[in-house]
Amino acid sequence: MAKGLMRNARAFTFRKSSSPLQSMVTILLFISVVLILRLALSIFSLPVDRDSPKINHPVYASPTARRKVVESDGLGQRGRQWTEVVSWEPRAFVYHNFLSAEECEYLIEMAKPRMIKSTVVDSKTGKSMDSRVRTSSGMFFSRGQDKVIRAIEKRIADFTFIPVEHGEGLQVLHYEVGQKYEPHFDYFQDEFNTKNGGQRMATLLMYLSDVEEGGETIFPTVKVNSSTLPHYKELSECGRRGLAVKPKRGDALLFWSMRPDASLDPASLHGACPVIKGNKWSCTKWMHIHEYKA
Repeated sequence: MAKGLMRNARAFTFRKSSSPLQSMVTILLFISVVLILRLALSIFSLPVDRDSPKINHPVYASPTARRKVVESDGLGQRGRQWTEVVSWEPRAFVYHNFLSAEECEYLIEMAKPRMIKSTVVDSKTGKSMDSRVRTSSGMFFSRGQDKVIRAIEKRIADFTFIPVEHGEGLQVLHYEVGQKYEPHFDYFQDEFNTKNGGQRMATLLMYLSDVEEGGETIFPTVKVNSSTLPHYKELSECGRRGLAVKPKRGDALLFWSMRPDASLDPASLHGACPVIKGNKWSCTKWMHIHEYKA
């Protein structure tokens, strides 16, 4: 009699565990295991570019991503691209080979017929005015003016994660021997200039030419022992007075005028050292917090 009850109990337990709910849970567990195994296999099978340097920038997450950047719209072929951290206070980075040689030449040739003496912005009226602190010549392109400029502006948006619509038009600048731009802020200290797009939050400075001597972009208030920099011997006297970036054709310097907490960063004070030998061509993109009505 006891044996019969035990058999009935085992039969009852088996039937209970074979309920539709239990079967569904079992199937789901099995599918989950299969998916996890497939995901693990796909991770281990990702291609590895052993010859490429380690680069801390999202567009280099894989060889495929890197190839897409190189083959994007624009002129010519860009060299190997990598990101260099210049400073964290202010936040400043150099995108090496951001522009191709052909793009640099295109911007220079398009700008030459329209160059006029550079001006500064009057903080009281918002209008442009002459100043001895800025002695270069320059001109502005309209945002999205042509296919090449649109490609460059899209590239800027991809690298900075700031929408194209938040940027002013590209400004091309030319510095001859002796010309400079004294240290200044790119952010505004008045309400008039922030009516369109709000405050300037970041600047991308693209170098369109090499400079034989001088012409560095300098952050004079950044505390750094410039003699420890690898390119110290190549810097002018002005460039040794702070944190300096030496112009190199195709490179782009991104620096932020605002901290991550949206406060203005006084460490973003910067200037252009006088050109001692050669010519300096550069192209600037200012980016705002909100959409800028160009």
